[in-house]
Amino acid sequence: MTDSILLSPPLVFIIILGACLCISFVLSKLAFKPARKVEGLTKPYTGGEDIVNNMIQPDYSQFFPFAFYFTILHVVTLMIASVPIATIETFLIAVVYICGAIVGLLVLYRR
Repeated sequence: MTDSILLSPPLVFIIILGACLCISFVLSKLAFKPARKVEGLTKPYTGGEDIVNNMIQPDYSQFFPFAFYFTILHVVTLMIASVPIATIETFLIAVVYICGAIVGLLVLYRR
């Protein structure tokens, strides 16, 4: 009984979380910290010039179609690899799934 309780995932998670917090606390006490606070310690060195913080807005519009394409193809590959070839019904389900994936890719890349 005690073996199954100690190996239960929630208890193992709590034990490992507690160990990580203890290690983090100990290492934070050993970390280097300056004796006194210096005003410009967190600012980047620029040789005296003012730094203008421009907020850059990244554009992911070209990334998302490739990410969806990658995801769809890997799910289709997983479906094909996991379908047993014992019966014709399972083969037909895989073919229907592949056709659905092809339609999804055509919708994804329509102009």
